Amino acid sequence: MSTTDVVQTDEEQPIFTSRNLLDYVPGVLLLIAIGVLGKYSQIWWNALAKKEHWTVPDIEYVLWAIVIGLLITNTIGVHRIFKPGVQTYEFWLKIGIVALGARFVLGDIVKLGGISLVQILLDMTIAGGIILLAAKFFGLSGKLGSLLAIGTSICGVSAIIASKGAIRARNSDVSYAIAAILALGAVALFTLPVLGHALGLSDHEFGLWAGLAVDNTAETTATGYLFSDEAGKLAVLVKSVRNALIGFVVLGFALYWASKSEADRLAPGIGPKAKFVWEKFPKFVLGFLVVSALATAHLLSKGQVANLGNVSKWAFLLTFAGVGLNTNFRGLARTGWRPLVVAVIGLVVVAVVSLGLVLVTSRVLHWGVGAA
Repeated sequence: MSTTDVVQTDEEQPIFTSRNLLDYVPGVLLLIAIGVLGKYSQIWWNALAKKEHWTVPDIEYVLWAIVIGLLITNTIGVHRIFKPGVQTYEFWLKIGIVALGARFVLGDIVKLGGISLVQILLDMTIAGGIILLAAKFFGLSGKLGSLLAIGTSICGVSAIIASKGAIRARNSDVSYAIAAILALGAVALFTLPVLGHALGLSDHEFGLWAGLAVDNTAETTATGYLFSDEAGKLAVLVKSVRNALIGFVVLGFALYWASKSEADRLAPGIGPKAKFVWEKFPKFVLGFLVVSALATAHLLSKGQVANLGNVSKWAFLLTFAGVGLNTNFRGLARTGWRPLVVAVIGLVVVAVVSLGLVLVTSRVLHWGVGAA
């Protein structure tokens, strides 16, 4: 299984090219269709429950869109004519995050960013160390262990792809790491909101937890919004802080493998270091900050803020449909059990440690409460 069997990101190639722009139309239309179907499924479900006097949970359109996508890709499959457009779901994710910036005040972002940075660094250090030890214990290669540590502690698939050339990892290692991260993202997507409600977490607490504990940005966003709208917005913000560390973490691992003589040469762009960090830095985070700055300075009218909010919701709708369509359980089963076990250990450690950090900072230290 190649890396592209699992996921396609903008770090591998541009999402759109003018030469074959029409190739993306069928897949994008499929994302729209699933997203709209998910939205109306939520409306239909609630109307039916009201009519029949059922006491049922309100299943958010987020979950409907993901489940519909999962059913399609794991039953009849996705025809190759749809695949180019379906793979644009990460592009729509970034559009949604940038537009979401209009809902945040820059001062709150700076405040929350500092809190999240402390939590992320603690999470990253503990989880990364345990994953590397677990990888060694289960006999995984050092580079596969590094990829799992990077993907679990920072930014999922994007961080793994960014690390591939920097540490000169094999394609098979990259595929294994990506498949494991996607599998755990699907698990977190369905389990964390349930646990959050069972634990009585507030929107603020769950948003922090989802942003810290879930690896891939798309799954982080969906997990947050499955809990509540406010938790979803906060999860995106916290995840953006994590994303900003990609360049530094990848650079650190690249220098480590170079010093161990495991890489015959560093990937082009490693030096100078500042240039390398900038190349790996997720630029959509800057777009999010720019839009937030414009909203903070009152350069956007209420109508424009509302329009950007609608753009964000529609972009996320396409994203959630893409998450379902890109989660192939048969492909995940082919990756073998050892990388998955190591990644599960990482997920559990990150989830437990980050939950502890959230509860201590919010309920004991009262940091950031009300920032969102």
